Amino acid sequence: MQTGTSPTARALRTLEILRTRPGTTAEQLAERLGVTDRAARRYVAILREAGIPVDSVRGPHGGYQLRRGTRLPPVSFTQSEALGLVMAVLDGRPAATDPGDLVGSALGKVIHALPEGVGRQAAALREHAAAAPDPHPAYADPAVTSALVDAIASRRRVTISYRSEAGNEWQTEVDPWAVVVRRARWYLLCRSHRADAVRTYRIDRVLAAEETATGFVMPEDLDPVALLEQHLGTGWAFPTRVLFDAPTEQVAPWIEPPMGRLEPVGEAGERCRLVGSTRNPAMYAQEWLAAIPHAFHIEAGPELRDAVAAVAARFAAAVSDPRPH
Repeated sequence: MQTGTSPTARALRTLEILRTRPGTTAEQLAERLGVTDRAARRYVAILREAGIPVDSVRGPHGGYQLRRGTRLPPVSFTQSEALGLVMAVLDGRPAATDPGDLVGSALGKVIHALPEGVGRQAAALREHAAAAPDPHPAYADPAVTSALVDAIASRRRVTISYRSEAGNEWQTEVDPWAVVVRRARWYLLCRSHRADAVRTYRIDRVLAAEETATGFVMPEDLDPVALLEQHLGTGWAFPTRVLFDAPTEQVAPWIEPPMGRLEPVGEAGERCRLVGSTRNPAMYAQEWLAAIPHAFHIEAGPELRDAVAAVAARFAAAVSDPRPH
């Protein structure tokens, strides 16, 4: 039996069941709600008292069903669904606590449209939950995202205007394969005709997207998430190649996809090599490599080698004797 769920929430769940499964019996309704048959009939009575016409049909194929022509709100939420929605929004977009925020405004409309009991709980959660601001917010433009999704659906090439993190702006034509969300960042996975290669672009940096009349063929057996992970560490300005004195299975838990790909080294695979690229060697060295608890050697990438040397010198200075000689 379920506990801790309000009668209003169960009545809304009853309405959802009858809308999608007309002819549900009291016994079936009770089983799906996790209550007794008597309680299930009580939730049907609550709906009737609210003015929702629920008919009882007798016979071997009978049960409860909504009267034909019954007009219902397009969406109804249980209390748990409503609270889960608010929590997910605040988790992904802390700024949604502000009604002036785009998503915050939409969330407010959803809460306002909820039944009184459910809406009260959702509004209280939104009001009293403190969401820490994102120090580096990067919100994709809904209009740009919609244009990209439309082009993906229609299999049409797109011309995008893009601004890199360094502030450089350029245009390119791409075959848009998928929109992928990864750790609160929205990416466009595509084939860039400018680079003649697979690329991943941050959608929050796409200034405009215009669909063209040129079609394209989607790759067979495309796995957008896996392909995105594979290409996050490629195509940057500074190549990197790092040899670890440990096997792949020991190093792999410390490697994020943007760092590159691991490959075993030696017949027994006693060592492994990380091959990738980066736009920020200093960050690669002090935030990523410094956290890996295995010995390594920089095989290639003079910029990364210099960055690692700078980190090593700083750490060495931190443990040296500061007293004058």
